[in-house]
Amino acid sequence: MVTNNTALAKPAGARAWLESIQGKRQYDINQVLYRCTQSGSLLNVAHDMDALRQTSAAEWRRLFDARMGRWDFPNASGIWSKREWVLPDIDPAHIITLQEGRSPLLEMPPLARELGLEQVWLKECGTSHTGSFKDLGMTVLVSHVNSLIARGLPIRAVACASTGDTSAALAAYASRAGIPTIVFLPAGKITTAQLIQPISNGAHVLSLDTDFDGCMRIVQEVTADQSIYLANSMNPLRIEGQKTVGIEIIQQLGWQLPDWMIIPGGNLGNVSALAAGLDMLLETGIINQKPRLAVAQAAHANPLYTSYQKGFADLEPMQAKTTLASAIQIGNPVSFPRAVDALQRYNGVVEEVSEAELAHAAALADRQGFFCCPHTGVALGALRKLTGKGVIPGGASVAVISTAHGLKFSEFKTAYHENRLDFDATYRTEVIRLPADVQAVQEALKPLLEERA
Repeated sequence: MVTNNTALAKPAGARAWLESIQGKRQYDINQVLYRCTQSGSLLNVAHDMDALRQTSAAEWRRLFDARMGRWDFPNASGIWSKREWVLPDIDPAHIITLQEGRSPLLEMPPLARELGLEQVWLKECGTSHTGSFKDLGMTVLVSHVNSLIARGLPIRAVACASTGDTSAALAAYASRAGIPTIVFLPAGKITTAQLIQPISNGAHVLSLDTDFDGCMRIVQEVTADQSIYLANSMNPLRIEGQKTVGIEIIQQLGWQLPDWMIIPGGNLGNVSALAAGLDMLLETGIINQKPRLAVAQAAHANPLYTSYQKGFADLEPMQAKTTLASAIQIGNPVSFPRAVDALQRYNGVVEEVSEAELAHAAALADRQGFFCCPHTGVALGALRKLTGKGVIPGGASVAVISTAHGLKFSEFKTAYHENRLDFDATYRTEVIRLPADVQAVQEALKPLLEERA
């Protein structure tokens, strides 16, 4: 039971293990394992919920709120301040944290009014250490690897396939832990800002003449040798950190639920992580009803949307087309089974948006003081379409998850405002070139000042 505001609230018997999503076969969490050895299905991290329920919902809320007001180790992390729900048995000495999480949840009143909604919030995960929500998963995964190495497992490096953000997060946390990092990137398909991050952190960067799906195939083969540890979201340890985003949103709302949560989807570990966090809130009694979930995909890379249109038919891998939302340009998502399960359990929907729709949605949000990445544009574009269709009804409250900082995609932002994309940039802001002359400046400002008079 909780004895003070910040003490480890680990009830007797609290533990976590790996469990297959088909058949529920269990494995020790300290095994290097990414799929069930019998069925080949993906694995999840499962928790002893009976043990966690020994602490009441009110006590969990008090504990998590008390830790949110502290900046000591490990409470300064939004993930490790909820450590009993993540890795209850980890030695704190093995935790690798860069004070991730605790990201702002910002209101968007003009958008809410425009769409006839009660409230819209934007969860700014891009304010994290490497500029994306991937930090939430990597702090747990790298901490776990650090623990495995301390236990004597012969892990020599960590590796991932990436469209940019995963490699940046892995390289940062692994370099912090002193663990070599190998990243496989699709040549010419990520931004300069994303590419330079793993390079700067000293990762072994391999740029391959393929797309993300091709990189993913190779990294799975390379990590079949268990001396190289797989860090992509098919690894359930990644889900453990990312699941805290939904918990944190509800905590920031005073433990109240939004009606809907919208998240962009590529490899699809994110929506399954979101559902995993909500599951724990429900099972501990902190919340007593479910929000609805929506996954937003770019129309150029929409295998989940295609499946959803057919009643969640089996995945049909596709060759993803080039999209401005490059981090979700994935045609064969590894976490597809997890995502379908999450959406079915949370009465979820999937929406797609065009290149123009995602760019316009990001630009309109920026006019409210944001600086949205294209993937956040996908989620905001989906919000507009879902409200327009009446799927999200008037008067609803919606939390939209922003997955990365817009500064990582400055080329996208610049191209939009310079009207260099394949569609008219309706909401662009032009730079006015003038001579260094006061009269010319005053003439140029006259329309603005008259409009505001």
